[in-house]
Amino acid sequence: MSLMQKIEHGASASDCVHAQKENQIMKRSSKIISIGFGSFLTAAMVVPVAAQQCKPLVGSFEAEVQPANTCPGVLCTAGRVWGGIQGNYRFTMDKIIPNGEPEVPTISFFTGHSIITLKSGDELFGTDTGTIDLPPGHGGFASLITFTGGTGAMANATGQIRLRGEFDPVAGTTSGDYIGTVCKPQ
Repeated sequence: MSLMQKIEHGASASDCVHAQKENQIMKRSSKIISIGFGSFLTAAMVVPVAAQQCKPLVGSFEAEVQPANTCPGVLCTAGRVWGGIQGNYRFTMDKIIPNGEPEVPTISFFTGHSIITLKSGDELFGTDTGTIDLPPGHGGFASLITFTGGTGAMANATGQIRLRGEFDPVAGTTSGDYIGTVCKPQ
């Protein structure tokens, strides 16, 4: 019962003072619990980040479109990456979604998955999200690849790279550059 309700129901002055003190104690307790819980959450979020070693990545890529009969998705490419990440990669576009804007009908959103096989033989897995301008458009694309683990030294890798590039449907090629970060547990 609130202080106002107690007064309305004829509570004595000492009952009202007691209720007011209880209310103040509850507010202080709530603040202490909130601060303690907030500190716990902050510490819980910092620990995993502090336990990782992150490496900045800058580089380039090139690939060829793979035959439709070997592709489990809408579009597949395979090629190489160099710079901060070195090795071969395979990309599978899982979904493509029209953007809904009649002024730019050739531009679509996509999702997919990449597997990068590093020179060491370890693999790095990524989930791709992006935008591509398909024919008869200009062929540009931009993608964000979020690392979701891998094999060997990359088993628990995290991080992201941002790609920008060109898609040439006549030549059946893609090329471009990337920048980002990969993190591994120490």
